[in-house]
Amino acid sequence: MTSAGGDRETETERESAGKPAGKAAGTKEKGGQASVLGRPGKYAKGVARRQEILDRAIEVFRERGADGTSLRRIGEAIGVSHAALLHYFDSREELLVAVYEHAEGKRNGTAGAGLADSAVGVIVRSAMLNVEVPGLVQLYSTLVAASLEAHSQIGRDFFTGRFDRVRGDLERRLRVEQDEGRIRGDVDPGLVAALIVGASDGLQIQWLLEPDLDLQRTLETFAVLLAP
Repeated sequence: MTSAGGDRETETERESAGKPAGKAAGTKEKGGQASVLGRPGKYAKGVARRQEILDRAIEVFRERGADGTSLRRIGEAIGVSHAALLHYFDSREELLVAVYEHAEGKRNGTAGAGLADSAVGVIVRSAMLNVEVPGLVQLYSTLVAASLEAHSQIGRDFFTGRFDRVRGDLERRLRVEQDEGRIRGDVDPGLVAALIVGASDGLQIQWLLEPDLDLQRTLETFAVLLAP
């Protein structure tokens, strides 16, 4: 495999990264997907190694953000060889998307919203957790901007899916709140959900530029606007 910088990963480098260059022995193709028939321990180690790389990368982006970081420089910062990174991630974009997705998954796992939480409460909590890690807010903004480029299929697929999922969750919460009389009933929950997501993302970008912005109070204004 050749990286964007022209560095070729050798057979030996692939083996040192934990996976042979060719199709793994004991791997069977079925239905377009590879299933590992043997060496489950090695597969588990590979998954664990990938998670370790993502955990270490999160800490780097927590401190530095994503600007100007090549795949090679990311590897140097987290103490992982370029060959090892290429083993798990085909491109810088793929790594950055995986880092953000992994960070978001860890955050949601420890501070997930309950089913009874309001839509505004969910988005406020999410935004305030985000700003605790400015580097990841910057990473998110960088990835969203990059996903608009024609060649950025990985980022585009991730963010269109994410926006759809987040809007859908907020819309369901808003409908429940309407049914219970907690918010006004003369607004379209789907449109309000899209508005809340757009406002939250935009305000977090403003916060990066103007840290004195009261992000929490600004987002909580939605609760006032939606009051019955």
